[in-house]
Amino acid sequence: MQIISHSPEDTERAGADFAQTLRPGDVVTLDGDLGAGKTAFARGVLRGLGYTGRVTSPTFAIANEYSAPGGAVVHFDLYRILGEEALFELGFEEYLDGERILLIEWSKNAGALLPAKHRAVRLTYGAGPEDRLLEIEEPT
Repeated sequence: MQIISHSPEDTERAGADFAQTLRPGDVVTLDGDLGAGKTAFARGVLRGLGYTGRVTSPTFAIANEYSAPGGAVVHFDLYRILGEEALFELGFEEYLDGERILLIEWSKNAGALLPAKHRAVRLTYGAGPEDRLLEIEEPT
């Protein structure tokens, strides 16, 4: 599925709509260049799940945990992770217990720890300065 967003608000709305399809145990990768809207999409997912608090990028914290009416969510930013060993030290595999929805930015840094069955969201720049193309792939 492809969605064209013309603003960060559009990207958040797309995330909120996407949230309606999520269940505990779902793993969603969010990939794209810096500033492409990964955190805006994640913020929308949390809003769609009923979370009303502040949602920030977990760039420095690596993971932010949220308790939403639609389920517990862990939002990862693996930009600063240099390998699977660092993820083992963080206890990443413990989050793959099927109890939470995982949103993972910069998922390629998870290497083989990323479950084979996951949903992928790719965000790329569009024609205008605020335009983004969101490509959502379902697990095979």
